[in-house]
Amino acid sequence: MALRLRRLVVLVLAVLSFLPLANWIPGGHSAPWYGTGLSLWILGTVVVIGIGAVLAILSRSFSLFWRPGFADSAILAWERHDRLGPLTIAALAGGLYCHVALAVLGPRPLLIDEIIQTYQARIFAAGHLWLPQPRWPEFTSSMHLIDWGGKVYGQFPAGGPGFAALTSLLGAEWALGPIAAVLSVVFFAYLVRRIAPSAGVSLGATLLFALAPFVMFMSGSRMTHVTVLTALLGAALALAIVTESVVARPGVAFFAGLGLGIAATIRPVDALAFALPAALWLLLRAVRDPARWRDAWAAGAGVALPLAALMWVNLQTTGAPLRFGYTVMWGLSQTLGFHAAPNGEPHTPIRGLELINLYLLRLQTYLFETPVPSLLPACLALWWMRSTAAMERYLGASALLLLLLYAAYWHDGFYLGPRLVFPLVPVLAYWTARAYSTGREQLGSTLLWRGLVWASLAALALTVGTAIPARARQYGRGLATMRWDPDSAASAAKVHGALVLVRESWGAQLLARLWSLGISRSEAETLYASLDQCELETAVAQVEAGRTDTTAMLVTLHQAMAQPIRTIAATDSPDPSARYRPGTFYSPRCLSRRHEDQLGFTLYPPLLLADSGNLYLRDLHARDSLIMAAHPGRPLYLLKPAGPDEGAPPLFYPVSRDSLAASWAAEKLAAVP
Repeated sequence: MALRLRRLVVLVLAVLSFLPLANWIPGGHSAPWYGTGLSLWILGTVVVIGIGAVLAILSRSFSLFWRPGFADSAILAWERHDRLGPLTIAALAGGLYCHVALAVLGPRPLLIDEIIQTYQARIFAAGHLWLPQPRWPEFTSSMHLIDWGGKVYGQFPAGGPGFAALTSLLGAEWALGPIAAVLSVVFFAYLVRRIAPSAGVSLGATLLFALAPFVMFMSGSRMTHVTVLTALLGAALALAIVTESVVARPGVAFFAGLGLGIAATIRPVDALAFALPAALWLLLRAVRDPARWRDAWAAGAGVALPLAALMWVNLQTTGAPLRFGYTVMWGLSQTLGFHAAPNGEPHTPIRGLELINLYLLRLQTYLFETPVPSLLPACLALWWMRSTAAMERYLGASALLLLLLYAAYWHDGFYLGPRLVFPLVPVLAYWTARAYSTGREQLGSTLLWRGLVWASLAALALTVGTAIPARARQYGRGLATMRWDPDSAASAAKVHGALVLVRESWGAQLLARLWSLGISRSEAETLYASLDQCELETAVAQVEAGRTDTTAMLVTLHQAMAQPIRTIAATDSPDPSARYRPGTFYSPRCLSRRHEDQLGFTLYPPLLLADSGNLYLRDLHARDSLIMAAHPGRPLYLLKPAGPDEGAPPLFYPVSRDSLAASWAAEKLAAVP
């Protein structure tokens, strides 16, 4: 019965991993790249199978192409050096992670999540939980940054920024990912040594995990998926020690709970997926053997300590121990479940199925970057295996629960791969290694086995020689604006102690102004995605001028949203998010804003991390007079690119306060009525 159930699960996962169900369901998410990906999988598989077949045939006549036991010495060394082996692999992998962090992704955060978490880490490192809210938050606001109720802090759970604060204090903020990943490799190596049926499987699984391209690139980032995986693997190792012991091990059980609790302070959903099966396992053992209650209680205490710290931080920031920052920012629409998402679109079970389909399809490429679909060996191993050990079942149950939980989450989390399912990587690496041991058992020393080995080596050569370098070049060239170093640029331009107005896109300015009027991030996103930019500009300007209030403005905007003529993408704007309603009259102010976009703009959030003594504020045109009056002695600069080309570095342009005042006065004469 257990074998049939497992094979049924494998069959369902195989369908979700190989077929583009999302493309066959109308509306919602899709994988437009699937056709190209499928062609590459087929071509890659044919190539490596062809190479494997030729070399296997040659091995029958030439001993050079097959040496029985060629990996035995490495496996024997791994088996003998139970401590040195994992540390050696972790150290070598750590060098790759550091290279990715510094040379590929660069030492600066690239994604808005990384920026805000680094910002929060610096708040923690300075000895604070939050900063005082500025008088005019629209000049410094950002997505994922809460600036309400007199406080400024990031929306993310405190655990991730808390660990990042340690590297911030050391002046090496880029190093957290590599350090955490090295610990993950060590924990995973010790774990698979305990659960793998042979030393070859544990060595193979450790190498696959440590050197998986998805792990390498993610470990060079500042994403919390890396640190949460470290906590989860530490917890899994402690759980394995407890459950295989013939006597109670409350001390080790405490560390199992502590790892899960730490994970909950970083990414609660990931922690939940691994904590529920662990809790059930420990409770069942305690029911069967009362002496094991010591393990259960100790694990519970380990979970409680980090959670208590998290709830205390929540109480100080959000005002309630169980209220997270992202709930303050987005409301209940961002929580797990099938309901309207923060962007207003409904998240349904069908949409959840589409997301899981996308995550698994992406793993086929991003996990190992092989020419053969990456999940194929793991699926075959799970199908072939006649039985599984208890720890293997725990990891499998946690992995399935993680998929189910993220099916109930509305956001398509993609960065450097399907990041939300990053905790699946060690599980998949283990089952990929099991596939080769199981295949060896099934095939014996046959020509087919030799062909499989040679095909795998050919796939490895293509991955190392072409796929990984190509992916590194792609990542190294992307997000050029985020890589720009404002501190070095300011020093080179001799800009010190200045008030720097940052020219963002018209759309970004509108969102910041909406937030400052008390409009939630969620509603602001809905309004911006539905309305013409000039409609928004007119309505917001009326409130800022004191001619109406926010309530009346929202009534006007919702009436505009109900108009039969819908908005379309503004093709004459370099901002892909800009919307235009055909037939809308554009005032001189709106035409001026659109023209400014065409001349080029940059992003403000990366400037939150600038540390050169300059004061960087979002340029909001006439509203800049509020800030300029508060800082009369600072030199004044405008920061914007020299042109509209994507990735053009921003430049510092000195500006005159008098000339700005004159342009604002002229704008008021042509202002909206």
